[in-house]
Amino acid sequence: MRSGDDVVIVGAGFTGLAAALELTARGVSCRILESESVIGGLAAGFEVGGGRLERFYHHWFASDREMFDLCAEVGLGDRVMQHLSRTGLYYANAMFRLTEPIDVLRFTPLPFADRIRLGLLAVRARRVRDWRSLESRTAEQWLVELGGRRVYEVVWRPLLEGKFGEYAGRVGATWMWTKLALRGGSRTRGGRETLSYVRGGCDVLLDALRDRLLAAGVRIHTGTAAEEVVSDEYGVQGVRAGGRFFPARRVLLTVASPVAAGLLGDSATGHPAVPGLRRRLNSITYLANVCLVLQNRRPLSETYWINVNDPSFPYVGVIEHTNLEDPARYGGRHIVYLSKYLPADAPLYRMSDEEVFEHSLPHLKRMFPAFDRDWVAGYHVWRAPYAQPVVTPHYARALPGFASRVPGLYLAGMAHVFPEDRGTNYAVRDGRRVARMMADARASDHERDLPQPMSPNGGRHG
Repeated sequence: MRSGDDVVIVGAGFTGLAAALELTARGVSCRILESESVIGGLAAGFEVGGGRLERFYHHWFASDREMFDLCAEVGLGDRVMQHLSRTGLYYANAMFRLTEPIDVLRFTPLPFADRIRLGLLAVRARRVRDWRSLESRTAEQWLVELGGRRVYEVVWRPLLEGKFGEYAGRVGATWMWTKLALRGGSRTRGGRETLSYVRGGCDVLLDALRDRLLAAGVRIHTGTAAEEVVSDEYGVQGVRAGGRFFPARRVLLTVASPVAAGLLGDSATGHPAVPGLRRRLNSITYLANVCLVLQNRRPLSETYWINVNDPSFPYVGVIEHTNLEDPARYGGRHIVYLSKYLPADAPLYRMSDEEVFEHSLPHLKRMFPAFDRDWVAGYHVWRAPYAQPVVTPHYARALPGFASRVPGLYLAGMAHVFPEDRGTNYAVRDGRRVARMMADARASDHERDLPQPMSPNGGRHG
């Protein structure tokens, strides 16, 4: 009788796909279960003007070596394009350019001395080498120390509140340090930010990954939602999904922590470590995201990324994707992402697609006076219930490790990217890392000749 897979992976985002790629390279059999009809998670695409576009904005920094190496591995290295980007800040009903260091000195909402402090702040932040030195502090405490109270109130507080809302005062300094260090590493010697994007979008990379995995024997089940991770006193036995039981010695959960907690099964019959693990996973707070994607006939501006420091504006960022990628790839449409992080029960998140669009139009008109709704040739609204973990001081203490206390159960969701912030680069890195751990554990199993996983009715497969 067939003994099942070495590994079952729940989630076909970049973490799960990268883990499967690494496992197969090490001779470990695996299968992937994905609840959606497509692979890719937040990077999954949709059709716009004959091209493919991610549901939620994506780009890569110069430091995102995992993504560049992955593209090269699947034969797409020559499709990764570098672009000089423009950045702006919307404050007090005015737009300020913040593309180059000299632009900081022109930021008139701050007195000149505070502009100097703002410019030096990023330099001082990048001198921090060990994130652990910041673990006990909030972002507010650290930023005030680096740049002063007035710089914090004008620049940083609105950004933190726009992204984290009621949690802004609890955000850890480690989260902000990652942002400042990462963005600084993507700048040229002249201070311009360089971003990369794969020609054709992430779907091109996802297609190549899927083809590589299928050729290696990985079974990918889309439209198959995991229902329960089955365990007993020995550890993991497999996963129930889509009305079937998939036996496996190891299970990798790449889903959001609260979703993973909900999959852990009946504590009365499962492994004794399950209740404690479930509590830890449920202690991690997430924000949702609503993203309005506009297909415009005209560009809004020449700026790729606009940070919004206006609490009355419903979005924290305005990202004009076609200031990075050629509009010709989307039938001449100018693509704009309007992004907002918020609780999943917030009014904006619960609006219909049409209500989100109509609600957004007057705010766009205020930011871009020339804008008219006739510019909009089409739009989409995408929602993600678990888009951003809230990183608080001492976050590392709450986060379970990759290898949980339930034997055979591994975790590598978005929350595990810490101390870096979420992103496809770190998803790939963590997927490969946890895959190596599982492959090494499998090798140890063979040395000790451990028993095969059990079926849900108690009989062992083998």
